[in-house]
Amino acid sequence: MDERATGLVLRTHPLTESSLIVHWLTREHGRIATVAKGARRPKSSFRGKLDLFFAAEFLFARSRRSELHTLKELRLLDMHAQLRKELSWLRRAAYGAALIEQGTEADSPIPELFELFSEFLDAIPGNPSATPVLAFEVKLLDWLGLGPDARSDELSAGSVRLMAEFRNWDWEKLARLRLSDIQRRELSRYLGRFLTWHLGAALPGRGAALESKA
Repeated sequence: MDERATGLVLRTHPLTESSLIVHWLTREHGRIATVAKGARRPKSSFRGKLDLFFAAEFLFARSRRSELHTLKELRLLDMHAQLRKELSWLRRAAYGAALIEQGTEADSPIPELFELFSEFLDAIPGNPSATPVLAFEVKLLDWLGLGPDARSDELSAGSVRLMAEFRNWDWEKLARLRLSDIQRRELSRYLGRFLTWHLGAALPGRGAALESKA
């Protein structure tokens, strides 16, 4: 039976010389994987429509035997072209995608997580600081039910206040937030330890994602 979804491409990789596996974060189904048959052929209807962080509405046939479903058609909604203007922005988006894959189960719908990642992608361009990444980590942990209980004996008073702002402020307001180097390092260490403990693994790409040009 065919199903519809709105999704963001988290990553892709070749399946055969002509086909592509696409990993999505969808609003309706959570994380799913689809095979786009013939997508690597020059005249494929999928050509140019399946790349990192592209947003699309798509139709897929659910497999009864595996977690790899068949992509049938799609309509491109947003290419997030701004992300491709700076390598550092792509690194941050890739880290966010990896964090979602590491922290969630396949076929577990969390519509709020789809919205969170969409907003994070929109917040990255133009912000040279590490603020969007740290705020995304805190907001993601909250949605997963793992929100850190920051206390004054673990963080300075200023960093405790920043944690609350990461949780409660929208992305437009967070864009105006400026962290000192001390606060950035303190929060980065604290959240890094917390994420590694709860996710049970190191976080590849985190260091590069947190590099600041401010």
